[in-house]
Amino acid sequence: MIEVGICADFPDSFFALEMKDYRKMPKAELLAWIKRLRSQHVRRNRAQRRQAASALSDSAERLRAILETAVEGIITIDERGLIESFNRAAERIFGYPAKEVIGRNVSLLMPSPHREQHDAHLGNYLRTGHAKIIGIGREIVARRKNGTVFPMDLSVSEVRLADRRLFTGFIRDITERKRLEKEILDISEREQRRIGQDLHDGLCQHLAGIELMSQVLEHKLARRSKAAAVRAGDIAKNVREAIRHTRLLARGLSPVTLESEGLMSALQELALNTQDIFGVACKLDCDPPVPMSDYAAATHLFRLAQEAVSNAIKHGRAKRILIQLKVERGQVILRVIDNGAGFPARITKSKGMGLQIMQSRVGMIGGTLSIERNGGGGTNVTVSAPNVTARQTTNPHHGRKK
Repeated sequence: MIEVGICADFPDSFFALEMKDYRKMPKAELLAWIKRLRSQHVRRNRAQRRQAASALSDSAERLRAILETAVEGIITIDERGLIESFNRAAERIFGYPAKEVIGRNVSLLMPSPHREQHDAHLGNYLRTGHAKIIGIGREIVARRKNGTVFPMDLSVSEVRLADRRLFTGFIRDITERKRLEKEILDISEREQRRIGQDLHDGLCQHLAGIELMSQVLEHKLARRSKAAAVRAGDIAKNVREAIRHTRLLARGLSPVTLESEGLMSALQELALNTQDIFGVACKLDCDPPVPMSDYAAATHLFRLAQEAVSNAIKHGRAKRILIQLKVERGQVILRVIDNGAGFPARITKSKGMGLQIMQSRVGMIGGTLSIERNGGGGTNVTVSAPNVTARQTTNPHHGRKK
């Protein structure tokens, strides 16, 4: 009997031989045959390895070609936030050649204060798994090599390897889209202001004239028919009510005046109207005052507060709402805090549209939007915008509406 050993690696043809065939073989012939089979097996394994290596190389080349020709910027970073890859689209978007950024912290591509906060956010995610961008995607601002800041869409995915994690960011420069959105919103705001002015200066004046004529008619009819005079008085009263509603409508179309205190005054009126109309405790906290000379930015901030208050009442069923306007670390901060049901985990289409409009407005002023659930219940909506038009007064009582 010839000891062949473990032949698990031999081809199936070896085992296809019948027992009688190799038992009758001379020892030398059988050993030669086994040697030949082993040689064939080695050559076949080498060919398979070469084929696998070639396939792997082709796959890597294909992946590299896709990354380098992608329209979107694609950046990968490790768990420390260090850049590992930087494709050509990212080079065009940021103005950095890949060799200048690979190995450096990705916060290099962020403006302040996001640059200083990035490592803390990444560390918090690694500890808690609570994601603010990873797997979600959002609009943020970024910084080019020449120092200019621009808006971009950022989507981040996580790849878990055997011994570490990688994060891949997909980036799209949305400067042109934001410019078009701003133009559309500016046109809309101008048209609303025009309609509001026409209502206030045109229709209200006509109605005031009708009210005056009704009052004159009331006095004339008082000497002839008391019933007719009362009827004329009712007409004058209804006209006064129509004037009041028209002025409120005009004020809603153009809520922020051109004065530096216009935003604070509009927010104060929003708080008072919320209390009067909805019976919700709503107040403004703006101490010290934050005057703003940029009408467009002030109007966007007011509309954001208005949308947040409306959502707190309609969707959160809040009973208390606090509107805050402050300057913190060089940023204008607008917060709307309520004690309602909290921000829903899933957003319906109607709520999603309101959120999209809020995000667009925030983008118009180069800011950021954060919506979070409060620990004790309710929602905290925070808008942070660059302090380019706000001038914080040193006297806390200067310019405050009584």
